[in-house]
Amino acid sequence: MNTQPQPETQKRQQWMYALSHARLAELEVFEPQLKAADWQLIRPPEIGMAMVRGRMGASGAPFNLGEMTVTRCVVRNHENRTGYSYIAGRSKKHAELAALADAHLQGERQADWLSDLIEPLNAQRRARVSRQAAEAAQTKVDFFTLVRGENDA
Repeated sequence: MNTQPQPETQKRQQWMYALSHARLAELEVFEPQLKAADWQLIRPPEIGMAMVRGRMGASGAPFNLGEMTVTRCVVRNHENRTGYSYIAGRSKKHAELAALADAHLQGERQADWLSDLIEPLNAQRRARVSRQAAEAAQTKVDFFTLVRGENDA
């Protein structure tokens, strides 16, 4: 039994990850292209809560860690493609743009959208993560223990 997702599913998971982790300002740059063709809201952006679950040591019994705010949206574009988004936080505009991007990415111009939208978003996210890691590294403190011994001479 193969539990690996299909290549198309993996590709969609990757672009959904990029869209959900992008900053709103990064997506707004593409707003004119995303909204250029006719589209309609199937489920307008709405804010809700989702329960976050955790496991001790990643393998223990699951427990409810707490709730987080999530915004979701569903759209249909001019090619009759349905786009979905779930965004951490309360940004309705982010959810709408991400859903539009998902709909476009399922269409015939997928390769164009991947190179023009998703690759830049991934590059910006990697740069952001590197900057945060560099800032955190500056605060790193190395502790060491001195062993004090008595000389028996």
